[in-house]
Amino acid sequence: MPVGAGKKALLASLGLIASTGTAAALAGFWKKDDVVAQCAQPADLPASSNFIHLYPGPPPGIPCDAGPGPSACGRWEQNWDRREPASLIRPPKKNAENSTTGIIKENELAAATPKATRNLFFIRHGHYMVDGISDEGRMLTELGRAQAANTGKRLADLNFPWTKLVHSSMLRARETAQIIASQLPGVLVESTDLIREGAPIPPEPPVSNWRPGAQFFEDGARIEAAFRKFIHRADPDQEKDSYEIIVCHANVIRYFVCRCVLTQPD
Repeated sequence: MPVGAGKKALLASLGLIASTGTAAALAGFWKKDDVVAQCAQPADLPASSNFIHLYPGPPPGIPCDAGPGPSACGRWEQNWDRREPASLIRPPKKNAENSTTGIIKENELAAATPKATRNLFFIRHGHYMVDGISDEGRMLTELGRAQAANTGKRLADLNFPWTKLVHSSMLRARETAQIIASQLPGVLVESTDLIREGAPIPPEPPVSNWRPGAQFFEDGARIEAAFRKFIHRADPDQEKDSYEIIVCHANVIRYFVCRCVLTQPD
């Protein structure tokens, strides 16, 4: 991921772990301190880009980064998760600015600022029976079970105080999560439909026989809702760093990672 002299961001790094385990295991670190990062420049994209179509930017007169979603102007959105500390406190009343008011606002800002780090590990499910007619027929293969076991062992070897394991409710993700969790005693396990596999954006490069249907529009809204629920900086009342695992699917992970750095998801 590009890291350079761009606007301040909360994203510190993304890296591979458990290379002998499942196909994709990514660790994203949302730091309590601002870290410099650099987002893509959508202005360089052709007008036909799906990103420009999906995120055309705000109407005239609205600040460029006023809305949720990837930045359509190439600027880093500091309030990307709507939890930017300064946005959570009320501005001072007009003509009420004085030293006492300033101290109060400083205290409020300090109280709204995260003191801990959320460490999120994205893991794709293991190899599965791709010929299954329905979800329940797409269980893990022996290879997939071995991949999940290797990933679980790698995570256990890291010896982090694992806080939670959230997994997609689809069978291949459930089985992967169960195998991983068996090697992490005491980890809280949560299942959710929000991070089931889906198509959050049109295919890129375009596919001639692809047509958007109702399922596509449902998937995009659902996966964006999952991002807003699970991918955010630590709450101000979180006292210790947390280590959370999210077991789901390639399209979901890809979308999450792109949204994390406010770059085009296609």
